Amino acid sequence: MRRRRLLFSLLLVAAAGLGTAAVPPPGAAHAAAPAATPLDRVIPAPASVHSTGDAYTLGDRTRIRVPGGSGEARRVAGYLAGLLRPATGFGLPVTTKDGRDGIVLRLGGSGTKGLGAEGYRLTSGARAVTISAARPAGLFHGVQTLRQLLPADVERESARRGTWRIAGGTIADSPRYAYRGAMLDVSRHFFTVAQVKRYIDQLAMYKINKLHLHLSDDQGWRIAITSWPRLATYGGSTQVGGGPGGYYTKDDYREIIRYAAARYLTVVPEIDMPGHTNAALASYAPLNCNGQAPPLYTGTQVGFSSLCVPKKETYDFVDDVLRELAAMTPGRYLHIGGDEAHSTSHADYVTFMDKVQPVVAKYGKTAIGWHQLTGAHPAKGAVAQYWGYDKTGAAERRQVADAARNGTRLILSPADRAYLDMKYDKNTPLGLAWAGYVGVQRSYDWDPGSYLKDAPADSVFGVEAPLWSETLSTTAHIEYMAFPRLPGIAELGWSPASTHDWDDYKVRLAAQGPRWDALGIGYYRSPEVPWPAK
Repeated sequence: MRRRRLLFSLLLVAAAGLGTAAVPPPGAAHAAAPAATPLDRVIPAPASVHSTGDAYTLGDRTRIRVPGGSGEARRVAGYLAGLLRPATGFGLPVTTKDGRDGIVLRLGGSGTKGLGAEGYRLTSGARAVTISAARPAGLFHGVQTLRQLLPADVERESARRGTWRIAGGTIADSPRYAYRGAMLDVSRHFFTVAQVKRYIDQLAMYKINKLHLHLSDDQGWRIAITSWPRLATYGGSTQVGGGPGGYYTKDDYREIIRYAAARYLTVVPEIDMPGHTNAALASYAPLNCNGQAPPLYTGTQVGFSSLCVPKKETYDFVDDVLRELAAMTPGRYLHIGGDEAHSTSHADYVTFMDKVQPVVAKYGKTAIGWHQLTGAHPAKGAVAQYWGYDKTGAAERRQVADAARNGTRLILSPADRAYLDMKYDKNTPLGLAWAGYVGVQRSYDWDPGSYLKDAPADSVFGVEAPLWSETLSTTAHIEYMAFPRLPGIAELGWSPASTHDWDDYKVRLAAQGPRWDALGIGYYRSPEVPWPAK
């Protein structure tokens, strides 16, 4: 009789609990709720983590609170609600009413001191999750961390049964480097506004804050310039392999900038000069020294083209293009290329760069150039982007290091580490291999602060992961080559050097796989990473 009473009591307790607990899926009635993701399991690795206390559980009564009602904070809150509503099925109303429960996004306060413009503090407990930041960008980055702390199914576009828990404790986080970029080559193959937006969303997940758009090259000119209209209509009419190409109207470009800015990414446009200019030379005969326009080019060779450095028309062209581009670009940087100018004499190259850098400054911007810029006279404040690799000669490396010691800041994009278009191994169906094969560990396992010998550590402005598109023409191609390597470059740019550890990182990276599956990202399942079984 005692056993019967005990069993009956247990059944009553269980039945009472059904009024508040989510109904488990068939066959899972006895399965325990999965443990919350530990606070230190996210990418990029946070600067400081203290795990303690009870987890917070999202429910149908959860509100997203924005004390003070800042417009930008409300926009971040709306973005967060938009991420979480589809999979959870919860309303998650955004309110400016203060409160001690729910998800709280708070600008300012004593807890934000020392976090800088992009840092944040996330505190989670049984009643609330609070993200505090000095600036809206910090709130947004904190939201990306919160997102990763929830189960991967939160990325689904339809409602899922589940327990949406966030582990208890505190994260205090801010970036190692101010510049954390990714470059997309839209010149070799053209990618639409929608495709660029999708990539922006993926970059934002990992706290990347610069989108470098390679807008011109031998194979295509991709931005409308009112004063030189044939650059886009003719120079943009093809691509590698002879496809139809395309270009961005000014409204298209502004839409990309707006979308990126809403995710706290700054667009850095590049017009590559004086080489990589066949699309421009084909569009306007006067830009050629012989006055004759070459045919459009759809191959993949480099180094054969050059603007005519002695001609006045060249600098009229440069001034007009940079003036219009600067007027459309809110960010402070314009990239002027400068690499692989093999058909330009050294003297002409120096002359050209000495004339073009002041044009950038005239329109209120700061020049970035590929590291060959250091062979000329980098302007005060200019930034050199290093893309050399293990086989780059000592003299060239020394030239870059010397410029860094003289005040030129560096963005590091070593081709055999950060170039996302390099093949993973000999069997990779896409990409190139001129810098060697770049596996996931090789891409991650280097330190920007000490990578370039004799360059001062404080000369490193940041890192960037370029994705060149000679062999890439679809979103699926972009994602296969970017994932899983892109998050590693993002971590090198954000996380303290003390957190760098491949054995730990590969486990955190593996946990991203189900999230990418939920997002529909077709990634390369590298054998270097212990992916969970599907």
